[in-house]
Amino acid sequence: MRILAIVAAAIGVILLFLLASASANTALFVNNYPLLLGLNAAVVLALVVLVVVQLRTMWREYRLRVFGSRLKSRLMLMLALMAVLPGALVYGVSLQFAMNSIESWFDVRVDSALEGGLNLGRNVLDSQLAELTEKARGMAIDLGDAGDSKVMRATQLNRLREHAGAQTATLLTSSGQVLASSSVDMDKLLPDLPSAAQLRQARQGRGLSQVEGDATTGLTLRVLMPVTGSALTVETRVLQVTQPVAPAIAKSAASVEAAYRDYQELSVGREGLKRIYTLTLTLTLLLALFAAIALAFFLAKRLAEPLLILAEGTQAVAAGDFTPRAALETHDEMGVLTQSFNRMTRQLDDARHETERHRGQVEAARAYLESVLANLSAGVLAFDGDFVLRATNHGASAILEDNLRALEGLPLSGWKRHETLVEAIREGFDGIPPQGLPGREWQRQIDIEHSEGATQVLLLRGSTLPEAGGGGFVVVFDDITQLIAAQRSAAWGEVARRLAHEIKNPLTPIQLSAERLQLKLADKLDADGRAMLDRATKTIVNQVEAMKNMVNDFRDYARTPPAQLQPLDLNALVMEVLGLYENSRAKVATELAPGLPRVTGDATQLRQVIHNLLTNAEEAAEDVLDPAIHPEILIVTRREDQSVVLGVSDNGGGFPARILAHALEPYVTTKDKGSGLGLAIVKKIVDEHHGEVRISNRKPHGAEVSIRLPLAA
Repeated sequence: MRILAIVAAAIGVILLFLLASASANTALFVNNYPLLLGLNAAVVLALVVLVVVQLRTMWREYRLRVFGSRLKSRLMLMLALMAVLPGALVYGVSLQFAMNSIESWFDVRVDSALEGGLNLGRNVLDSQLAELTEKARGMAIDLGDAGDSKVMRATQLNRLREHAGAQTATLLTSSGQVLASSSVDMDKLLPDLPSAAQLRQARQGRGLSQVEGDATTGLTLRVLMPVTGSALTVETRVLQVTQPVAPAIAKSAASVEAAYRDYQELSVGREGLKRIYTLTLTLTLLLALFAAIALAFFLAKRLAEPLLILAEGTQAVAAGDFTPRAALETHDEMGVLTQSFNRMTRQLDDARHETERHRGQVEAARAYLESVLANLSAGVLAFDGDFVLRATNHGASAILEDNLRALEGLPLSGWKRHETLVEAIREGFDGIPPQGLPGREWQRQIDIEHSEGATQVLLLRGSTLPEAGGGGFVVVFDDITQLIAAQRSAAWGEVARRLAHEIKNPLTPIQLSAERLQLKLADKLDADGRAMLDRATKTIVNQVEAMKNMVNDFRDYARTPPAQLQPLDLNALVMEVLGLYENSRAKVATELAPGLPRVTGDATQLRQVIHNLLTNAEEAAEDVLDPAIHPEILIVTRREDQSVVLGVSDNGGGFPARILAHALEPYVTTKDKGSGLGLAIVKKIVDEHHGEVRISNRKPHGAEVSIRLPLAA
């Protein structure tokens, strides 16, 4: 529609220009005015149709309450009134002015003045032409009496021309050949020569006088006069005298003549001219009005478009949609406004994406931190300034063997369990304000006694949190029970190595010396002396042998070879070792899990582990003095997550509470003749298998040792 309106307006302007030109040109009016009138009417009709279509579209949008239709209606109405009212006023004034002007054109005084001006111009030219003719006739008489010499003719002709005040003077033969010439313009060799017809007419009559040229090129007075000599034999010659008419006189004469001619033409079509002007003004008014109304539609739409874009963009932004709207690619205020709005929404969208990216990074970092904290073997407890538990991790629950999530939101004073831990935390933070300097730390080690007599050693570290994050306290603790046991095991290993080295060397000389004393002194003593010597020697040899066995145990503990790990069947290994205990005084029962996965281990060392556990269980079960209790040993295997558990239990007296926490340490035993290295060797081997050993007492009596080994890959 916009292109159609632009094309129609352009065609209308062209046709109006041609129509106005035809109104001022009678010839063009006679030939093309009806065609131009019809074309202009067609353009007006097209604009009428366009305006009707636009009005119908606007009315439909107004009834449907399309957003922006009211604004476009108001703008269109105001713009249309701004075009229609001045146009109607100009039309009325112009039409009245045109009619009055046409009537004033045909006043009698104007007609008389134009005729008088035309006659005046003709009389001036005739007067100048008559004066030049008289001068040329006198010059012809003088030249007729002059000599026939060429020099004399030229001199006489130049003198006569100067006396007459003419521009040029030329003496010609009857055939047109130049005999002599004189001119004011020295640059021009010869003046304009007359035609053969003009020469013939000048010879036959009394000369020729005429005005030549026009207002554009200039008017020239040309006079041809025959020159007759005194001698009869002299050929008749022709004198040509030319004089230019003053440019002002020529221009005035041409203007008067043209004005008189146009006036006569207008006089012929006086009534038709009135109709022409009336139709031209009417078509111009209609074309201007409908073009203005059509333009008002486009201007209203153009003015409303950025406002609609801003309104839609505002609604979209309010709904959370920051997608850039369609902007006007113009350099005016509206275009800059929509572009600025788009730039703002784009910046908001970028800011939102940046915020979402940062939030994603924060959430990822938080999730990563939570994952790290959740998978830390160390326990983490976070408190606010009032010692209310805000967060904890899985490591803390695993170490304390309690669900600490249930304690979140409770202050330390409300904890019903873990009194030792609570007291240590309070003592550690005693005197440190929650808004104190961040980084203030304390550290301590505590022992937690469990109901079954085992002792758990925890290493606690406390610190204050920065005020920027809300302040508070954080406690990190580790279960160092196994670490301390490993340190003790390493120390005992070193002690065992040194003892095995230092004790074993003198034992053999002592035994040999005792045996040599018995051999040397037996024959020299009486019966009582020999008996005493035999007892003393046997005692020394037996004790030396016992010390050798102890030294060998220390050596085995200190010099356990590296484990050769490979997949093996734990159930088959258990059954293999049980073959050595078929004649045991204790009843051995098994609960081996069918289809048990293979574990990673050293068959020789694990065989020693099983053998040590069965030996300890057998001895513990046999030490029971109650005859109603029959010695029993139970071996169990099962799978738990990614590991296999081997459990050996008995119905003996169990571990005393005083040594339960240290039963896995070297030289800790309840036997009179034991070295206390059996369970220590078991723990050392299991540790090298990346496993775990746990001991506990059974109810009502007995003990259990559980070994956890990793599955084979």
